[in-house]
Amino acid sequence: MKQNRIAAAAVAFAVMLAANIAADAAEITVISSNALKSVMEQLAPAFEKATEHKLVLVWGAAVPLQAQIEKGAAFDLAILPTAAIDDLVRQGKLVGSTRAALASSGAGVAIRKGAPKPDISTVEAFKAALLSAKSVAYVEQGGTGIYLKALLPRLGIADALKDRIKRLPPENPAAFAVANGEAEIGMTQISEILPYGGAELVGPLPKEIQLTTSFAMAVGASARQSEAAQALIKFLTAPTAAPVFKAKGLDPAG
Repeated sequence: MKQNRIAAAAVAFAVMLAANIAADAAEITVISSNALKSVMEQLAPAFEKATEHKLVLVWGAAVPLQAQIEKGAAFDLAILPTAAIDDLVRQGKLVGSTRAALASSGAGVAIRKGAPKPDISTVEAFKAALLSAKSVAYVEQGGTGIYLKALLPRLGIADALKDRIKRLPPENPAAFAVANGEAEIGMTQISEILPYGGAELVGPLPKEIQLTTSFAMAVGASARQSEAAQALIKFLTAPTAAPVFKAKGLDPAG
């Protein structure tokens, strides 16, 4: 009888423990720039396993994602270019005390895998490579695309390229457009090129015209899972996550 009572108590405790774990487990909605997609897709399962939280990841280009947040989108954590994060903190959309630097990435040039690599080692070589291409693609509302719209006129090649530029929507990344043959050259963050097996990184933009974008994160002012979101911030900024960032073409902050 005593053994039966002990066994029953053990079962009851296990049920209670499972219920507590289930109660503590949270569903965290993360709004994130496409530049962090390959990193998050690798780190998310490890975080979920360690915490039993579940991540709901919403991807996109920085400008439309910021607009969604400004319009009242429901989310727990935002991962965006630092300038966008700071702007949203000023607007009261994000909690400034939770803001954390995450990583930085440079822009690069992509071609279809196996195609001859153009020389982009200097600014003049870069200009010649673009002028020789049949088509050049970038995401119009992405950070790199916005930068290129100002850079190409500054380099004096905007008019020559105007009929060959493919301005892509956020759901059609430049590296994907290159991989499937839509464009000969694609330009975007290096971290957005490496994940596509059908695309190949030619290299970063020449240092004189390089665009380095820093990324940060912060908890939403109306977050339903604030504590869990802060746990994710700690996980992503831990030293153990740094090798994943580096392997995906990003430099971890700090």
